[in-house]
Amino acid sequence: MDMQSRNQYLLELRTEYLKTKSRKGRGELLNEAVKRTKLARKHLIVKLRPKSNLDKGKEQKKKRRQYYDNSIKPALIRMWQIFDYSCGQRLETSLRDETDRLRLQNELICSDGIALKLKQMGSATIDRKLKHQKEIERIKRKYHRKIHPLLYQQIPVKVFGEQDRSALGNMQIDLVEHCGASALGEFVNTLNATDIYSGWSEEEAVMGKGQEPTKEGVDNCRQRCKFDWAGIHSDGGTEFINAHLFKYSNDSGLDFSRSRPYKKNDNCLVEQKNKTHVRRLVGYLRYDTLKERALLNDLYRHEWRLYKNFFQPVIKLVSKERIAGKIHRKYDKPKTPYQRLLASPELSEKKKQKLTKMYQSLNPAQLKRAIDEKLNRLYQFYKQKNDKNNSLKVDFKKKISVRFSCVRENAVSVR
Repeated sequence: MDMQSRNQYLLELRTEYLKTKSRKGRGELLNEAVKRTKLARKHLIVKLRPKSNLDKGKEQKKKRRQYYDNSIKPALIRMWQIFDYSCGQRLETSLRDETDRLRLQNELICSDGIALKLKQMGSATIDRKLKHQKEIERIKRKYHRKIHPLLYQQIPVKVFGEQDRSALGNMQIDLVEHCGASALGEFVNTLNATDIYSGWSEEEAVMGKGQEPTKEGVDNCRQRCKFDWAGIHSDGGTEFINAHLFKYSNDSGLDFSRSRPYKKNDNCLVEQKNKTHVRRLVGYLRYDTLKERALLNDLYRHEWRLYKNFFQPVIKLVSKERIAGKIHRKYDKPKTPYQRLLASPELSEKKKQKLTKMYQSLNPAQLKRAIDEKLNRLYQFYKQKNDKNNSLKVDFKKKISVRFSCVRENAVSVR
C-alpha cells in the first residue's frame, strides 16, 4: 500500500472512527488499521483526529529544504561544458580538483558557498541536476552536423586478457577513417595510440592507409609521449601488418602483437577512444586535402592531447564476476591519465616534475575555446572545398553541352 492509497483508506476510516462512541469499537478499528497500514498505533490515533495532516494538500505540506538548490546549476553547467560534457562519475573528480583553479583563472564566477557545494557533490546529484540541461543539449544537437602470411606468423596474436595492464607503455593502435559517405580515393585517417595502463592517448592525422605514412604516424605519436613505449598492439589490417612497421618495432625494441580477425574486443581500449577522442571531435565528414590534414595535426599535437590527457578523468575496470547469470563489474575511482602517470612507479621523478609543471601552466577553459575555434575552421575548409567542387561540376557540364551543340551544328552543315 503506497502513501496515497493509505491516506485514502484513513480518510474513510476516520469517519467511522469518530462516529464510534465505545472504547472497544474504536480499539477494533485501530487494530484493523494497524494491520492494513503497518503504522504505529499512537501515530494512527493522531492521524484519525478531527483535524490532522490528512486534510492538508500538497501545497500546504512543509517541503524539505534542498541543500543543492537551483542556485548551483549555472556554475555546474559551466563546469560541465568546460570538461566536455562528462558523466557524473568523471565530473565529480574534476569538480573536486579543478574548481578552485578555474576560479583563480576567472573562468568560473561563483561564490565561496557554491564552490564548496560543487566540491561536495556526488555523481548521482550531478546527474540529477544536469538532467534538464542534457535534454536541452540533445535537442540542440539533433539538427546540427553530427569514428604476407609469413609475416602474420611472426607477429603473435594476443587477446585483451593476455596484454599487460599493470605496466606502463603497452600501446593499442588503430586507424579511424574520415571518408564520409564514400571510401573512394585517398582521404585522411586518424592514427590513435592509447596506453593500456594510464589511458594516455596520442592522435596523428595521416593521408591514406599507406605503410610508410602509418609508420611515420606511429613514430610521431611515440616521440610526443611523456613515457617510453614497451609494445604496440594493432588489428590485422595491412596498414599495420607490413614489413615497414615490423622492422620499425624490431629496431626500436617494441613488442609487436595483433588481434584476432573480427574480434574488436582484443583491441577494446583504443576502440573506445576512437569514439570519445576522434569521432566525437571530428565527426563523420570527408576530409581529403592537405590543408585539412595539417589543421587536424595542429589540433591533435597541441590543444587536444593536453585537454584529454590532463583534464578528462578515465574510469578503469577493476574486476568482472558472473553471479547467477549476471555480470557484476567493479570500477576504480575516476582519475585523469596525468594523475595515473604520477602514481606510476615506472616514471622517473624528473619526468613527473615536468608533467606537474606543464599541468600547472594549463587552463582547460582556454584549451576548450582553442579546440572549438579550430573545429570551426576545419568545417569552413570542408564547406569551401565542397562549394568549389560543385562549381567545377557546373562548369564542366556547361562545357560538355557547348561542345555537343557545336558537333550537332557541324553535322547539319555537312549534310
